[in-house]
Order: sequence, then structure tokens, then C-alpha cells
Amino acid sequence: MSKIRVGIVEDIEEIRQAVASLLLWDERFELVFTLSRGEDALETIPGLKPDIVIMDINLPGMNGIECIRQLKPDLPDTQFMIFTIYENDENIFTALEAGASSYMLKKTGLPHIAESLIELYDGGSPMSALIARKLVTRYHKVPEKNSSLDKLSPREQEVLTLLSEGLLYKEIAGRLLITTGTVKQQIHRIYEKLHVGNKTEAINKAFRR
Repeated sequence: MSKIRVGIVEDIEEIRQAVASLLLWDERFELVFTLSRGEDALETIPGLKPDIVIMDINLPGMNGIECIRQLKPDLPDTQFMIFTIYENDENIFTALEAGASSYMLKKTGLPHIAESLIELYDGGSPMSALIARKLVTRYHKVPEKNSSLDKLSPREQEVLTLLSEGLLYKEIAGRLLITTGTVKQQIHRIYEKLHVGNKTEAINKAFRR
């Protein structure tokens, strides 16, 4: 197995040296660079193309998330691991959207970093336990009830759904085996129940577009 090429972007010298020492003592890794500024990372990383970059968020000048956002499109094979003290939702989800594949809290401790790097290199997305729980909680949230759509009868919901797909009145009538006149009546009732004046407003209100 070839060594995993890793770079570090961290402005606190003690932490940067501690992570560097961990990598230097582990024969599975090759330490490619250590940097303390996001602007330096933008200049250095594209030419070196490391396998993994360990990135702090709170850097002097450009922050780590913005740095990842700018680098990732041109470095699809480089994986970015956030290594930070920040555990708020905004930073977590913004970092992942920017292109980070891993989010580790510094309080997790260095002993877990080496194995997390291996997991990331092998295609995983290692997260500190607290971060993983936040992600699970986010996707387990019960969707907000759409009270506008609930005002409509099942048949009215069918009519509005077909209308939103671009079908004409006669096409909706044929699909539902009803007359065109009945379709017009259904749509009129839909407008009244939703307090709207046209189909665009009805579709937007019912389906929250």
C-alpha cells in the first residue's frame, strides 16, 4: 500500500505540530505540507494534489470552508477533513456543502485522527460522534405539515397535481374519467379554498414552490 499523502492547514502552531508529528510517526502517511493560512493553501495545494487535506475553519484571512469551496472543483480526488472546535449546525452543513467529506472536532482527540484518515481515504466520511448525531437528527425531523394542501379533498389534490404537470383541462378530464366541466368546477373550488386567483398561485401555495 502506497503512503497516503496528507497536508495540514492549521493556524495554531501547537496543534499543527501535534498533527504533523502524528503523521510523521505513522508509516501509513506522508506529510506533504503544513500551512497556517487559507490564501497559502489556495496557492500550494493545487500543485501538490494531496490525497487528504486536514483543514481548520478559523484561519487568519480566508476561512477554511471558503478555501475548500474554491479548491474542491479543481481537486475532485482530494478529500478534505474539517478539524475544528466549532460544532454549530451552520458550520457543519456549510462545510459539507462546500466539499468537505469529513468533520472532526478537535476535542475528539488525536488518537482518532489516524484511523479517520484511513477511513476517509478508503471512501468513508468519518465524523465525530456529536457531528454524526446532528446529521441524523437533521434527517429525522418530521416534515412540516402542509396545511394548504390539507384543505383540499383527495380528488382536488389529484386535479391540482395534474394541473401542475402542465395538463390541459380536457387531458385532466380524460386522465380522471370525468367531464371537462367537472374539472373546471374542481379548480374553481381549489381557488376558493386556497384563496388564490389563478393556477400558478394555487400550485405555489399548495406545493410550497
